[in-house]
Amino acid sequence: MFFSKKKFNLASMIACGILASALFTGCGGDSGNSDGQTVGDEIVIGSNFELTGNVAQYGANANNGLKLAIKEVNEAGGIKGKKIKIVEADAKSEAAEAVNSATKLISDDKVVALIGPAVTANVIAESQVAADNKVPVIAPAATNPDVTVENGQVKSFIFRSCFIDPQQAEVMAQFARKDLSATKAVLYLDSSSDYSKSLGKIFKEKFEADGGVVAMEEAFLAKDQDFKAALTKIQTANADVIFVPAYYEEVGKIVKQARELGITAAILGTDGWDDSKVVDIAGKDALNNTFFCTHYFEGDAEVQGFINSYKKEYNQEPNVFAALGYDAGKMLINAIERDGTDSEKIRANIETIADLQVGTGKITMDPATHNPIKGIVVIETKDGVRSLRTKIAPEG
Repeated sequence: MFFSKKKFNLASMIACGILASALFTGCGGDSGNSDGQTVGDEIVIGSNFELTGNVAQYGANANNGLKLAIKEVNEAGGIKGKKIKIVEADAKSEAAEAVNSATKLISDDKVVALIGPAVTANVIAESQVAADNKVPVIAPAATNPDVTVENGQVKSFIFRSCFIDPQQAEVMAQFARKDLSATKAVLYLDSSSDYSKSLGKIFKEKFEADGGVVAMEEAFLAKDQDFKAALTKIQTANADVIFVPAYYEEVGKIVKQARELGITAAILGTDGWDDSKVVDIAGKDALNNTFFCTHYFEGDAEVQGFINSYKKEYNQEPNVFAALGYDAGKMLINAIERDGTDSEKIRANIETIADLQVGTGKITMDPATHNPIKGIVVIETKDGVRSLRTKIAPEG
């Protein structure tokens, strides 16, 4: 979901250099963790999420989803009598810390697999560490294509449980043109977020390829509070739709202020909108005529089990990060159940997941890209209530 690798190359190189000796000592030649690691009757896995720092809310929710999936399998007897133990590390919302945490989890704690981090930059930072040690990684929420494919080559040990940015940007461009009959669009992007900029670029390409016109592009920064100057300018474009691929904190304020200025155009977004707090921030009325795509609709029967379990465990509604963390846990459980804790077998079993029921629905892994083949939904909000506008079947 979230950031690209441009901002962390130096930090991750420094961290990797400092830790190189420890890493290769722990590799055991070509075998990595090929024998699997257990402690007594436990299977040890690593949770490497951003528990502090500027994206801690994403990492903490994804970690909660993962812990729920593991609790469920353990309460059901574990895997062939062995319970799964989660060793948690804090990536601290920094690429270099993601490398440090992954190194400790692999070298010291001998984990058989890693779940996390939440955001793209931190996943890419830890990828080389995991690959060198042949430890599979499942990234719950990192939607940038570079996470699993580099220079046209799939990364053997890196997977994800979310769809990628191009898929959701194309879906929303198509939705704007075909469902809303929009011909003119405006982009309002978070210039501090590669997630937002990537989605905006792809939306523009698809929207214009389908015959629409992007009349204006404006930008804001994460944590901004006052958006009215840019929105006043946007208002002059008289666009049919405004595409705001950003996170719910800013989205809620943008939508609220747009409506206060009298902007009635449809406002569109992506999975960064997917949190119930957006209603609290924007207000129920302001969110009328807004639409965003995401991974599941809470009204679908197949996701009720996860939602109810999460609410019982944490006394709150899950957001999309929690759901994707849960999905990643279910994927790893399935892979270990099939062949045990040998790292190469875990990798191969994740790669061949087919029609697996997870929290957000059913999932199949594309072995060529390590991206899940899964459906995508478009949600409409009216009077503060979310409803399913359309569901796009998975491709492949």
